[in-house]
Amino acid sequence: TGWIQNCNSTPFSVSGISSPEKGKFPTYMAPDAENARGIHAVRVLANQNGFTLDKLIATAYDSYLPGFEKLLPSLSSSFDQLASVNDTLKAKYSEPIQLIRAWDMRYAASSIPTTLSIYWAQRLRQNILTRIPANSDQLSIIEFLRTQTTPTEKVNALAQTIAELQRDFGTWKQPWGEVNRFQRLSGQMNAGFDDQQSSIAVPFTSSFWGSLAAYGSRRYPNTKKMYGSVGNSFVAVVEFGKKLKAKAIMTGGQNSNPNSPHFKDQASMYCEGQFRDVLFYKEDIMNHLERTYSPGNK
Repeated sequence: TGWIQNCNSTPFSVSGISSPEKGKFPTYMAPDAENARGIHAVRVLANQNGFTLDKLIATAYDSYLPGFEKLLPSLSSSFDQLASVNDTLKAKYSEPIQLIRAWDMRYAASSIPTTLSIYWAQRLRQNILTRIPANSDQLSIIEFLRTQTTPTEKVNALAQTIAELQRDFGTWKQPWGEVNRFQRLSGQMNAGFDDQQSSIAVPFTSSFWGSLAAYGSRRYPNTKKMYGSVGNSFVAVVEFGKKLKAKAIMTGGQNSNPNSPHFKDQASMYCEGQFRDVLFYKEDIMNHLERTYSPGNK
């Protein structure tokens, strides 16, 4: 296929149709299971050619979330089943259900159905957590949510989601970027998060749902919004040739000192999927110098 990918998933789909055959290896050599992110990676790389740095970045930031492909239709059918005999339920939740049904399963900072779907799935998983078999892989958990929960459990989780968003933000119509945030308050490893301090909207989601641009966020005891703490922390694309070309981005900035201009000068670019040029060669570095230092000189 001309490419290889690694999403912490099975090696048996690592290079599409050119992947190693599972039957030729003992199970202990490759116990990792497939996940939604691995499925997504293979889809966007298949039948591609002519990659440039910018095309590879765009591919790696494809916004589709395959983890919801089967799960959300199960919520929709569950709602139809219960609403057919419950007019109050139908009137109260038809609008959020319609938003979820119309969703293209692509994340966006402005997307309300992204918020509804992720909050709902997280709530459903939490509600039945003790029933999920231990050591289940990610796709098995998603399938368990789809097939091993009742229509009532699915719809109740939606009702709880609507109530939670209404309570915390005054309306359940929350764009994903309003609740999914990036924040860097200090250079400490565990700096904490604060809803009252400035933060930046993030469109990406957890890799659990298939986001290639992985951004794992959650609420904290003192917050209502969710803040990222795991996922893509440094991303780079590199073109090898007579002269190296590369672009990269990292969370926040290069400096851990809050007083430095480079403490979070990359934060907005990171949240928008924009990359900076990497300076490999002396002439490039000299053109971007802020200061120089020679050991031994005062």
